[in-house]
Amino acid sequence: MKKQRIGIVGIGKISGIYLQNLTGLFGKRLIVSGVTDLIAERAAKAEEEYQVPHIQKTQDLLNSPDVDIVLNLTQPQHHHEVAMAAVKAGKHVYNEKPLCVKTEEAAELLRCAAENRVRVGGAPDTFLGAGIQTCRKLIDDGWIGQPIAAAGFMMNHGHEHWHPAPEFYYQTGGGPMFDMGPYYLTALVSLLGPIARVSGSAKQGFKTRTITSEPLNGTVIPVEVATHIAGILDFASGAVGTIITSFDVYSHTLPFIEVYGTEGSLRCPDPNTFGGPVFVRQGRAENWSEIPLIKNYPENSRGLGITDMAEGISEGRPHRASGELAYHVLEVMHGIHNASASGTYYELKSACTRPEPLA
Repeated sequence: MKKQRIGIVGIGKISGIYLQNLTGLFGKRLIVSGVTDLIAERAAKAEEEYQVPHIQKTQDLLNSPDVDIVLNLTQPQHHHEVAMAAVKAGKHVYNEKPLCVKTEEAAELLRCAAENRVRVGGAPDTFLGAGIQTCRKLIDDGWIGQPIAAAGFMMNHGHEHWHPAPEFYYQTGGGPMFDMGPYYLTALVSLLGPIARVSGSAKQGFKTRTITSEPLNGTVIPVEVATHIAGILDFASGAVGTIITSFDVYSHTLPFIEVYGTEGSLRCPDPNTFGGPVFVRQGRAENWSEIPLIKNYPENSRGLGITDMAEGISEGRPHRASGELAYHVLEVMHGIHNASASGTYYELKSACTRPEPLA
């Protein structure tokens, strides 16, 4: 089977784990054939640390005959521009989340990719890890009966206390829903299928944020986006979901994700991780029971999605972290904000195939 060759655009904070896994854990299944960044020193450091070629200019990487798939790790506001340039150059592309900032941009990307007969993939790929995949098998095997409802909660007080450059989290394309919502929504769609309509409320808790991390400690930044979002998800299957994402909450005791069925309840792990724990409480049982993980990849396996995409291309089968799935999740996130602004339900225009379980 031909190994697909990966060119990486953007050597920022998230690139480290991708490079580590794509040259290590998944190194026998694909090839990293080039890296590039506007800050040349970053790419040069990656070249030295991971023994991958440094390509000076982004366009040179996109045009390289040694690159089959472009891994787009730029900041969200650049996802569309870089991905469009990749597909126009005849390359498959895998974007970090969100797929694009705007649904119109993402739709254009998918259309252009189809016209150029290349694929689009998108993060997150954490739903392919041992934790969520174990939950998927428990649901599919009927451990909690027919799913009726689900709830997901991602709440903290923002990233300005630890991230070295947190400004973009509070700019258009940022906020808790667009930053962390993809993990929760992708996991829920993987477990329960596509979403038909949404409603919600969105609020901006603070007008400014003060950075307390280095090197920008003390810098005050304006907040452009909603920072506390509560959404209702009506799944096509009939299940009803609840999701809250917030950068306004200091502490809470709510679970990451729970799924409620006709015969029991399932407590899922943090969808921003690949492992467990997983708990089930069937019927009127007095206690939750921890279920051993029965799938692969419990460790931080960032890069699993693009690896599955690469093998899907070589094998001629669909890949799981697809552009259609990422687009559907993007529309859901925008739909919740639109519903809040209009005071009405938002009917989803997109759908997606529920991704196959990871073998």
